[in-house]
Amino acid sequence: MKGPTPRRPHNPVVPILLLALLCVGGMELLFCAHFSPALYHRITDPIVEPVVRAAQAVKAELDRMEFRLRLDRTLSEISELSAQYKQPRPAPLPERPQYVMHPELLEPPPEPAEPAITEFIEERGRSILTGATPVVYYNQGDPQWRDKPFGTDYIGKYACGPTVMAMAVATLTDKDTDPAKMSVWAYENGYWCSGSGSYPSIIEGTSKAFGIECREARDCDKKALRSHLDGGGLAVALVGPGHFTDSGHFILLHGAVPTGEVLVADPNSRKNSLALWDPQIILDEAKASSGDGVCIWLLG
Repeated sequence: MKGPTPRRPHNPVVPILLLALLCVGGMELLFCAHFSPALYHRITDPIVEPVVRAAQAVKAELDRMEFRLRLDRTLSEISELSAQYKQPRPAPLPERPQYVMHPELLEPPPEPAEPAITEFIEERGRSILTGATPVVYYNQGDPQWRDKPFGTDYIGKYACGPTVMAMAVATLTDKDTDPAKMSVWAYENGYWCSGSGSYPSIIEGTSKAFGIECREARDCDKKALRSHLDGGGLAVALVGPGHFTDSGHFILLHGAVPTGEVLVADPNSRKNSLALWDPQIILDEAKASSGDGVCIWLLG
């Protein structure tokens, strides 16, 4: 029986010869580069130039990738900064703004009603305006919030819309709100009109958001208004120049009395809120500037 065939010893000659050839070739190239540059370039350029072009292409691609990354980061930062200062806009547009400035009476208001009809009382830390339908009363000029923002404006001069809707929401629902909270909500939901108060859509929009039944009643007359108030409902009127303002102003109506007058919660005047008002005065001053009926919304 034959044993295993012995392995031939490794012959180191071939690697040594290859190494010698490389060394000799390298030395020849060095001498050639020094003494005959033209011949050196004819030998090496076909090998070196493709390598250089490939390296340049890789570098160019890396530069493009770095540029795109920097561009994406810059655009992301711009988008974040823009979102911080972006001001929401009401929808749909266009819509006639309220054009409200600080309300100033053009005529003296009626004499205050008897306290038995309507008066201010404190109840659980809130001001209540009594009457046929008592309401939570807020005044936009209250020091608690008059200097707080409504958009880039401030509540005391421009936020009669949010203040009226804060009264309506606090009266008709169990939601916790006030003019400051409602001004923030109205701004964030696009009902603020820079330098002009609120868009009229704040009435229906806020009512829908807080679960209050609301309908615009451009054909409203004295009889329909009194009937709604007698039934325990509230109404919002956007009045123009007259007894309540010299420009535009939201007021809340919250009841009627047997003699025919209605009760008003004026977010800018406690004095007006203690008076009895002829409903025709309110309807006349709430006539739309477009001539299309009156700006009255029936709530509840």
